Amino acid sequence: MTVSTIGTIDGVEIAAVALSLADGTAATVIGFGASVQSLTVPAPEGPRPVVLGYPDLAGYLHNPGYVGTTAGRHANRIGGGRFTLDGRTYQLGLNERGRTHLHGGLRGFSHRPWRLVASDATSATFEIVSPDGEEGYPGTLTARVTYTLAAPATLRVTMTATTDAPTMVGLAHHSYFTLAPGRAVLEHRLAVHAAHITPVDADLIPTGEIAPVAGTPFDLREPRRLADGPRLDHNYVLDATPADDGLHPAATVIGGGLVLTCRTTAPGLQVYDGGGLGVPFFPHAGLCLEPQTFPDGPNKPHFPSPVLRPGETWRQVTEYAFAPET
Repeated sequence: MTVSTIGTIDGVEIAAVALSLADGTAATVIGFGASVQSLTVPAPEGPRPVVLGYPDLAGYLHNPGYVGTTAGRHANRIGGGRFTLDGRTYQLGLNERGRTHLHGGLRGFSHRPWRLVASDATSATFEIVSPDGEEGYPGTLTARVTYTLAAPATLRVTMTATTDAPTMVGLAHHSYFTLAPGRAVLEHRLAVHAAHITPVDADLIPTGEIAPVAGTPFDLREPRRLADGPRLDHNYVLDATPADDGLHPAATVIGGGLVLTCRTTAPGLQVYDGGGLGVPFFPHAGLCLEPQTFPDGPNKPHFPSPVLRPGETWRQVTEYAFAPET
């Protein structure tokens, strides 16, 4: 494990932490946006990079695709950037077409410096303190993200948050995965462990319906080439049957002789096919698997609640595990 400083933003030193395992799995995680900059895993030809990343800090300062970041306070979209909590209505920043609050707003957690608070050979923990009123959210929120490498070839993402006043919370990890770097992921096969989806309107805000995927192009219960389906930027309602460690299956991706398995404690999985990626990448250069509470959850009482109150701890754990295709 090595720790270096790659810059200073808002008076916070931005740490880069290099993590590794004996099996050749390695990652670099950085404090700006609590981001995964690189991840390599064993493959038949040797270590293979499996996430998109910028070569230096400058790329993350703009980063319109949220490449590798931690999205929050509330990931995904909130319609009109408004919600009501305990009888009071809050207006959040509108950073998508002036109508929608996306991934935490005008400068969400993905575009903020986080402090490195702990690290060792296989893990690093970053922390951010968001003051009351930032981006319109109530309460001072303290959030932590821990990245851990575990054998064999697994990246574990553990997120926690606490608050001093009632607020809304829903962090999400936003890496773009590719099992065949340099080629479009449209040839990858994807399965999602979900029998339902949350349909969206023209602004990609959920209508409130929880609809079955059976008989629709969004049915991914069996592996299917991404090229054979619709463009994906949708929240799947995961079939939650947790294992003994509390994680339930979310998705499986097959490509390039590797298999990526995603498990999580989250109720939803946003699947984004990367079609909007631009320079220095290209459309569909990577696939996002974003475990999350549901988009527009603050305005849909029948969705899993994103409300966090003082004395409670919000927690979400996700694992991305890689193995050879058999």
